[in-house]
Amino acid sequence: MPTNTYNTDILVIGWGLAGLVAASEALAAGKRVVIVDQEPRTNLGGQAWWSFGGLFFVDSPEQRRMGVRDSLDLARQDWFATAGFDRDEDAWPKRWAEAYLHFAHAEKRSWLREKGVGFFPVVGWAERGGYTALGPGNSVPRFHITWGTGPGLVAPFQADVETAEAQGRVTILPRHRISSLTVTNGTVVGAEGEVLAPSSAARGFASSREVVGSFAITAAATVVSAGGIGGNHELVRKSWPSRLGTAPEKMITGVPAYVDGSMLSTSEVAGANLINTDRMWHYVEGIENFNPVWPQHGIRILPGPSSLWLDATGKRLPVPLFPGFDTLGTLAHLRTTGHDHSWFVLSKKIIEKEFTLSGSEQNPDLTGKDISLLLKSRLGKGAAAPVQAFMDNGADFVVRDTLDELISGMRALPGGDALDAATVRAELEARDRELDNDFTKDAQVAMLRAARSYRGDRLVRTAVPHRITDPTAGPLIAVKLHVLTRKSLGGIETDLESRALSANGEPIPGLYAAGESSGFGGGGVHGYRALEGTFVGGCLFSGRSAGRSMAAAV
Repeated sequence: MPTNTYNTDILVIGWGLAGLVAASEALAAGKRVVIVDQEPRTNLGGQAWWSFGGLFFVDSPEQRRMGVRDSLDLARQDWFATAGFDRDEDAWPKRWAEAYLHFAHAEKRSWLREKGVGFFPVVGWAERGGYTALGPGNSVPRFHITWGTGPGLVAPFQADVETAEAQGRVTILPRHRISSLTVTNGTVVGAEGEVLAPSSAARGFASSREVVGSFAITAAATVVSAGGIGGNHELVRKSWPSRLGTAPEKMITGVPAYVDGSMLSTSEVAGANLINTDRMWHYVEGIENFNPVWPQHGIRILPGPSSLWLDATGKRLPVPLFPGFDTLGTLAHLRTTGHDHSWFVLSKKIIEKEFTLSGSEQNPDLTGKDISLLLKSRLGKGAAAPVQAFMDNGADFVVRDTLDELISGMRALPGGDALDAATVRAELEARDRELDNDFTKDAQVAMLRAARSYRGDRLVRTAVPHRITDPTAGPLIAVKLHVLTRKSLGGIETDLESRALSANGEPIPGLYAAGESSGFGGGGVHGYRALEGTFVGGCLFSGRSAGRSMAAAV
């Protein structure tokens, strides 16, 4: 028999952003809530706390101030071209996409502003595509950075929950791991699981799995918001699609180890329909963290568009696989090379202007809302301090004064023997010759000049085009890049009320799903590819939907 029992209106499994939003909405409707998570309370906020806090808005005031003309029609064109929906099971994901676009165009920003969330005024241009108008990618900049990054986005919902906790309206149960959903006559009526030993592990660090008890929770409605599979390489490899080649032998990890996918299989046992599990989002600009928190901890470079991207042999990647243009297109191409890594080659002038590292902890200016530090790090001389720390200590960085020395340093790293020095030199020198005229046949150089017509790129994102080998722009820098696991794009199929659906398409009474567990809505709102700024946004939207739907049903 369970050693601890609870009864509540609403059970929230997973205290990441989607779970906190769902709880906040349910509490606002006067419902009693229990929140459970297998980790110690230091991890409240889940993956979102670690995030850069990028949000996708359509025709926002920030866009308009930056001279960007966006519209719902243009955003819809970009989303559906990028998603590439082509399956029968995409029926609900397509409806979620349409609903999310309307949310991002209208209520999303004002709703967050009412909660005290602010945004950095310069809008970023992620996933630029580089194809035709009906190809994948963002036609305009839409990446809005939360002032305070991930922690700033989590804060208002955490505050709602903790205020309600002090009032006795919500119970938060750390170190409670769900082992099964309780199903009675086809209805999910709660969950059971194991109580894990108390842990003092800091945020993101591994915690023990020692079992010290058991529990059962009875609830009128239960929402699964426990994330995806990015921390579980075994599941990533099992789900890896053939269209992306074979999974790398070596990957690094962009999420804590607790992102293990365990609640997906648990939900499936209870009757939930998992769809699009072969759709996933992994980055190709990962670097090993010299100061890791979780096992195989990697950091993603958020690159500006100027670095020369070479495969492991030194051959330049094909058009339009430039930095920041097409994440999965680049991943698919690199998996054909027979190597698990690739390279950026750039100058100090480029790294100073264009390199940002993903994650709240890598952006102390934005996370700490420190304007003076922001001006120094984004507009001052030299690389930002976190970037400089990787240049000084990172295993994947090579910094040299001459091209010969740089190539020697690249070849000295593990796997570097695949690099052909003559190919690297030819690619770099050929690119640099294209800078002698204001016109060029080199698509990347032409794009750099076009990008700087956007004020945001000119201010903080794109360096003045120059010869990478120009000694006055040096020293030269090479960065070895790894595949970095991150997001699941499929998950529990849900309708627009976030109700989990069975294999026959019917809602499972009492069961809901939100966040990455639901493929950020519907079981795969992004289709095959995402437009960036849409992951934490999907947690907000699906969590809000789940919270409101559960409150109305209970």
